[in-house]
Amino acid sequence: MNDLGKKSALITGGTKGIGFGIAEALLKEGVNVAITGRNIKTAEAAAKQLNADGNDRAQAIGLEADVRNFESQQNAVEQTIAKFGSVDIVIANAGLGHFGSVEELTIEQWQETIDTNLTGPFYSLKASVEQLKKSKGYFISISSLAGTNFFKGGSAYNASKFGLTGFTQAAMLDLRDHGVKVSTIMPGSVSTHFAGNEPDAKDAWKIQKEDIGKLVVDLLKMNERTLPSKIEVRPTMPPSK
Repeated sequence: MNDLGKKSALITGGTKGIGFGIAEALLKEGVNVAITGRNIKTAEAAAKQLNADGNDRAQAIGLEADVRNFESQQNAVEQTIAKFGSVDIVIANAGLGHFGSVEELTIEQWQETIDTNLTGPFYSLKASVEQLKKSKGYFISISSLAGTNFFKGGSAYNASKFGLTGFTQAAMLDLRDHGVKVSTIMPGSVSTHFAGNEPDAKDAWKIQKEDIGKLVVDLLKMNERTLPSKIEVRPTMPPSK
């Protein structure tokens, strides 16, 4: 997939943060992008912002879709194909975090975390897998270093991200015989609005969303014979504790 021009990507949770940064990077490479969010107005506003850069090589559209609902993911795939003609790249980025001890964590928080962070990427891949096989495409999940490093208060989040890492690696083995590449990216601290953070100058030491966007582009341009299937990404100089 070295020549990305005229390819089409579907990015879940692409209205802000990492997903938005990936969309920006792909548009610059000439990739048409469909970004999804739970609110259509928010998704369309983000797409308008992406298109405001005046990139005449590619276009972004905003779609309303919920990764927790399989039919919603099917609709997103169908709408992307209707607009751009194909789905060549799927970025399973949508995610959330509920944190607290097992005693504090509610059943609803546990379920929402698992449904969004683990079941959601399964639905996204399940809905797009036949298209990806046709296009010899690429599926990338955005996991986390929390998908290999557990921490206090992280039972739900750790479980979802450990599961996502394992799911994506197994899917990689399932699909590479069909010419579909599958990778998971596992970032550490990223400057986004995740968990109520407000990105500002204090986040300068963190990974920036455009760094993940560049990494996705690098993966997509990797020689066909080579597959970096699991990539851990850390800030170079985190603050001393």
